[in-house]
Amino acid sequence: MEELMTFREQYMKGELPFDAIFDYTDEWNYGGADCTLREYLGLTPEEEDVWVSESDEALETLLEKEKNRKIIFLDLDGTLLNDEKQFTPGNRKAVKQALRAGHQIVITTGRPLFSALAQAEDLGLTGKGCYIIAYNGGEIYDTSKKESLYKKTLPLPYIRHIFDAAKEMGLHCQTYSDTEILTEADTDALQFYMETTRTHSRIVPDVIAALEKEPVKMIVIDIHDHEKLVRFRTATENWCHGKMDRVFSSPSYLEHVAPGISKGNAVRILCEHLDISMENTIAAGDAENDISMIQAAAIGAAMANAEPAVKEAADYITKRTNNEDGVSEIIGKFMLGD
Repeated sequence: MEELMTFREQYMKGELPFDAIFDYTDEWNYGGADCTLREYLGLTPEEEDVWVSESDEALETLLEKEKNRKIIFLDLDGTLLNDEKQFTPGNRKAVKQALRAGHQIVITTGRPLFSALAQAEDLGLTGKGCYIIAYNGGEIYDTSKKESLYKKTLPLPYIRHIFDAAKEMGLHCQTYSDTEILTEADTDALQFYMETTRTHSRIVPDVIAALEKEPVKMIVIDIHDHEKLVRFRTATENWCHGKMDRVFSSPSYLEHVAPGISKGNAVRILCEHLDISMENTIAAGDAENDISMIQAAAIGAAMANAEPAVKEAADYITKRTNNEDGVSEIIGKFMLGD
């Protein structure tokens, strides 16, 4: 039997006027419901507190604000960051304006959590209600509570197999602890990755022995020959089937995560946790690993500098690139009504 929607759910969808709350309250009073009035109506504790301590009007104002609240999921490299790996002044200003207007911004990246956290701190996205999606959706992190809401890891034998397969084909492979990159060789690819993401690494003789727990992600890199990575993905496809998913976050980076992990899946998980309708979601990116969240969001935006497949999946393509405040264009158009 299909569960009936609460007053709040229907109000948020625009299916009921606010005054319908009084009909629902009467139903609860005389219907003998086996739950509290707050639960019956579907209100959050904060909303109930406003209603009880202030007024009907105050609750209506709060619910209306919640109904209009949007959440935007922003990729970092090639999207929110310019080619120099910096936040442009225009993007910084737009992020602050969106936050002041009551909207939410979630950094959604393939980068490890410790790297994403540094970027979130730089943008001031670490207070109450701020979240990060890292490792291409493998981990969702609450920055204010400093705890993970969701995390899915890869078994250590799988890590060993891909490291060995990459080495055999002359490719760099790395994974991550909570604080640094772990790899078994110092390569040009590693140095390039550290320079562009401003991260640190530790070279170890055996990455499995060095890992204290299962990692969320590993990555195979070739900064010179994309086709070599394509051949690697093809050569390992049969073994990887059902064990892990792979996606390019750039022509040089082939990401490896647990089955079912994607930015799009993480967007849906976080919205359910926050009780935000998918109708109020926006996502922006530029690379293959961004396609799932662009398709999941109500408004999926591709940067002007995005790969052709990303633009094809998008509802909107920016006129400006990541070097020209492209994210501010999205925030202005879809969140601030500019």
